[in-house]
Amino acid sequence: MNRGIYKIISNKPLTKDIYEMKLEGETSHITAPGQFINILLDGFYLRRPISICDYDDKTITIIYKVVGHGTEAMAKLSEGENLDILCGLGNGFDTAKCGKKTVLIGGGVGVPPMYNLCKKLMAGGADVSIILGFNTESEIFYKEEFEALGAKVYVSTVDGSFGTKGFVTDVLKDLEYDYFCTCGPMPMFRAIEKIAVTSGQYSFEERMGCGFGACMGCSCKTKYGYKRICRDGPVLEREEIIW
Repeated sequence: MNRGIYKIISNKPLTKDIYEMKLEGETSHITAPGQFINILLDGFYLRRPISICDYDDKTITIIYKVVGHGTEAMAKLSEGENLDILCGLGNGFDTAKCGKKTVLIGGGVGVPPMYNLCKKLMAGGADVSIILGFNTESEIFYKEEFEALGAKVYVSTVDGSFGTKGFVTDVLKDLEYDYFCTCGPMPMFRAIEKIAVTSGQYSFEERMGCGFGACMGCSCKTKYGYKRICRDGPVLEREEIIW
């Protein structure tokens, strides 16, 4: 884990309430797709945990949804401003356990960590499909970016305004795959768990106090004892999860 000052390179809306922020700073502590950063904002006591969408040796890209006062404040930040950030938190996805035909499933703000994971898997020669789940067409983001990587991209919308009408599981049930990785809301996880036919990894969204395992506030019970989502997660394997 690294604590440092990161400069905002850009901060722009992708949809009505989804923003993409690019930061410049130390990235050597990021070791796996699916890790996150924890952002300190002026005037707020707790940091904001945001998953890493992509990174290179100098920059980090995050995507966040404006849902409260903290993310509202983030959306107003400008290019050139600095942020105090804890970087390289969590375990991330274990790509060594993924298959040759892996399907990635992202629901809403669970889409961003799928991007770097998709890039890593494809670089390793995997055949990757990605299912992006949204409520309606106006909420869709990063479809073209996944297509540019060469992945097979499927989109589901609850209202049927784009792609498959329904949920990500309405796409998943018709795909052939030998492993899955997913990030999104708990109702989506429960639906996937009912129909998934292989092993997989789930990236959980939890409220976090510290973000690095000290406060124990995000602990959850697994088949192998209690784990802290911020440190031992956010990614858990299917076989260890108690539903």
